[in-house]
Amino acid sequence: MAVHSAAETVLAGLDPEQRSVVTAPAGPVCVLAGAGTGKTRAVTSRIAHRVLTGGISGRHVLAVTFTARAAAEMRHRLALIGVPGVQARTFHAAALRQVRYFAPRLLSGRAMPELLDSKVRVVTLAAAKVGLRADRAAARDLAGEIEWAKSSLVEPGEYVVAATRALRETPYEPAKVAEVFTAYERLKRSSGVIDFEDMLRAAVWGIEEHPDVAEQVRGQYRHFVVDEYQDVNPLQQRLLDAWLGGRDDVTVVGDASQTIYSFTGATSAYLIDFPRRHRAATVVRLVRDYRSTPQVVGLANAVIGQARGTEARLRLELHGQRPPGPEPELRIFTDEPAEASAVAARCRVLVDGGTPAKEIAVLFRTNAQSEAYEKALTEVGVPYVVQGAERFFERAEVRQAMVALRAATRSIPGETPLPIAVREALTAVGWTPDTAPPGGAARERWEALAALVQLAEEYAATPEVLPIGEAATVERQASLADFNDELARRAAQQHVPTVDGVTLASLHSAKGLEWDAVFLVGLSEGTLPTSYARTPEQVEEERRLLYVGITRARQWLWLSYASARSPGGRARRPSRFLPQLDRSGGGERAGTGRSGGAGAAKRAVERRRAPVVSCRICGATLVAGADRKLGRCPTCPSDIDEQLYERLCDWRARVAGAQRVPAYVVFTDATLVALAERRPGRVEELIAIAGIGPRKLGLYGEAVLALVAGATVDEIGPEKTLEISS
Repeated sequence: MAVHSAAETVLAGLDPEQRSVVTAPAGPVCVLAGAGTGKTRAVTSRIAHRVLTGGISGRHVLAVTFTARAAAEMRHRLALIGVPGVQARTFHAAALRQVRYFAPRLLSGRAMPELLDSKVRVVTLAAAKVGLRADRAAARDLAGEIEWAKSSLVEPGEYVVAATRALRETPYEPAKVAEVFTAYERLKRSSGVIDFEDMLRAAVWGIEEHPDVAEQVRGQYRHFVVDEYQDVNPLQQRLLDAWLGGRDDVTVVGDASQTIYSFTGATSAYLIDFPRRHRAATVVRLVRDYRSTPQVVGLANAVIGQARGTEARLRLELHGQRPPGPEPELRIFTDEPAEASAVAARCRVLVDGGTPAKEIAVLFRTNAQSEAYEKALTEVGVPYVVQGAERFFERAEVRQAMVALRAATRSIPGETPLPIAVREALTAVGWTPDTAPPGGAARERWEALAALVQLAEEYAATPEVLPIGEAATVERQASLADFNDELARRAAQQHVPTVDGVTLASLHSAKGLEWDAVFLVGLSEGTLPTSYARTPEQVEEERRLLYVGITRARQWLWLSYASARSPGGRARRPSRFLPQLDRSGGGERAGTGRSGGAGAAKRAVERRRAPVVSCRICGATLVAGADRKLGRCPTCPSDIDEQLYERLCDWRARVAGAQRVPAYVVFTDATLVALAERRPGRVEELIAIAGIGPRKLGLYGEAVLALVAGATVDEIGPEKTLEISS
């Protein structure tokens, strides 16, 4: 009776789809779980329900996750329910435990070889063996290629064909990478060490080639749960198949729309093909989103709804379950420094308004973008932490570049223009102004040094102004020494340690996390999607990356891009993934309009003709008519003169009554708010307010300027307005 009661308690509070997961019969189960739909609760409740109803024993369950944090969360939830004995581990942790246990049996009494923490040192030696001088970035990229190959079950002799077929962007010619791969394997064997992929292979080999090991492992683990199944690679699937040994009591959980790690060898093919490989599989879709507001969920659906390709076959349309919240904001800025400053200012407002800094995140495509936001947040006094990477000025390549820049002050003539001097100095650390090199780590290093060049261009464009006497000023040309001082100042400011702060993270490292407020920045073509996404499959993965970013937000979401990288720079287009932006380059706040159709075309033409109006508070480009009239974003703080607003309302009522017309015919409410906020003192300022054209200027201009100057309604009176119009 008590067992039955406990099992019923597990089902309490679950939605119908989650209950379907929990009560699905033993055997293959595929859970397609959208972001924020409670998948962890569903699968842990499934395990608990089966244990509590006597169907299985907890010690016979192996739940596999992709992060130690997720495994710990699963164990914690099961402990709270009162289900002990379940093993929840990452693939690597589970394999390591088994290999260590069986090593004496598999290795004729010898212990398991030492496990490499990092491949980079051995890869560097292997590269040297084949005549390559690989710096740390190149070694990291070579290590990444070796990891991809081994995770994809590709041997050194097969690498060239496999890499070509997979359209890999290799750091060196594929044949040269294959040579390094071969030398790396030889060095490992001679040193008596193994890497993480070897460990997974050893676990597979132990089960596939040793019946006694297979019998013991399969006797221990009889029921399996695999989380984030869209991220498994061929080697991990091979290990899962070895554990199963032809059995099919396995529950897999995944979301094809969150497949963003294909460059590491991960593939959603196993998730997509699961029902075909397991004809009797139960398939359940979790689509009730408990994380994000309906507004955020709506934008996420709009973005992923345009997806194409294999993964799109399993896309889920989410249904927000939270109370309504603010519309996602879409902002356009003249350049990246303005974008960073506006983001920092809004973070300051959120923190001052009571949002904990740790519940705010700024997400970008590449780590090199973090510097602008580190600086901007520092300037407004908001603490921050960098997730999954070092702070910009702590990165090895940046520290090395700063040393080279200081040394260059002795060798580069002082009259050399600053950007040219910086480019010349960075050649000493191997940087070239050409396109970024292939390979993720090498490209990231190049982008970090390119960010220093961009800083130099911005610094040179805003030279210091020195006062001369009381009236005259002169501009001093920025020198390399000045720029070095500026870099040192920025580094000193941004090295202040923090405990809790705004999270700065790349979109990849944000996977699996969530915040109350999220800023998605740099959403322009060439950045997201990156210019290196050349195939349709790569472009679709970039779309999924934006989708993952959007679904990190619980309550408040900001999306933005800069029309140029630096002040006066070359114009850029908004990301093609933003459905609320028309393709003419204009924009509007998310949720206020739709693209497509004759209406959208007409609006696009009108926007091209309209002058650019920027928010006087944060600098964002304003497109919506009401926003342009106010001269600010609707969420930026109002500086309205309440007394003036009351006088304007009284005056409008009198004029409308005298003319026997509705009040809005005189001026709309939005126009009165704009007048009370902007307080025009001259005709030029008055006509700058959208909605006040020549006719209304002639009818009401003199009266409005008088009211702004402090005149009372009685002093103006409707008669004066009528005289003006006659």
